[in-house]
Amino acid sequence: MTADAFRALHQQRPPHDPLVLPGPWDAVSAREFTAAGFPALATTSAGVAASLGYADGGTPVDEMFAAVARIARSVDVPVSADVEDGYGLAPRELVERLLAAGAVGSNLEDSHAGVLKDPHAHADRLAEVRAAAGDRLFLNTRVDTFAYGDQDPERAAEQAVERAALYIAARVDCVYPIGAPLAVLPLLRSDIVGPLNVLATLGGPSPAELGALGATRVTFGVGLLRRTTGVLREIASGLRQGT
Repeated sequence: MTADAFRALHQQRPPHDPLVLPGPWDAVSAREFTAAGFPALATTSAGVAASLGYADGGTPVDEMFAAVARIARSVDVPVSADVEDGYGLAPRELVERLLAAGAVGSNLEDSHAGVLKDPHAHADRLAEVRAAAGDRLFLNTRVDTFAYGDQDPERAAEQAVERAALYIAARVDCVYPIGAPLAVLPLLRSDIVGPLNVLATLGGPSPAELGALGATRVTFGVGLLRRTTGVLREIASGLRQGT
């Protein structure tokens, strides 16, 4: 599937039917999500890091792209790749490496090492990535104001809207204000043009409920890996105890 087809999955979504994109961390998880019927996937950089034995943010760039390639070639649905903040790669190289890995989209963060980037400089970089990619990649831009911006949720929401406007002007396809509280989702939805990515938590509001609050698409970050690891821990504990 092409980036245009992936892009179309985000368009004209009914309020209670956001696009749900599980986050695989390896080929096995990607195949299971696909077998369950999901039409597309979005990798989790933290999950890939954990599967390779690294801390979140510590995956060497070559290993990250190799992991994305293994995931993409193991399934027949489109895969968007979480490549953190782009690893400092020049826009053209970043685009070519994503395409070579088989990705049709990318998630790019507007922070580095826990510090928000200058939004104007980041918007300029996004514009360069778009120019290099053309329509070959779906660009999802993570906005980290709720993680590293103002501690007041309403002010963090205002910062997110301001940043989103700059990024949308740079022609990104989707905005991802990670960690946005439920109470501010309607405000973000009303003030941000285009698709809105919302982070879901297992045991929290359902995708349909998040859609009603404004989500166009729903992702889970590293949450699915953590749930899987918890189940494995229980199995391992039972084996150790001989049960």
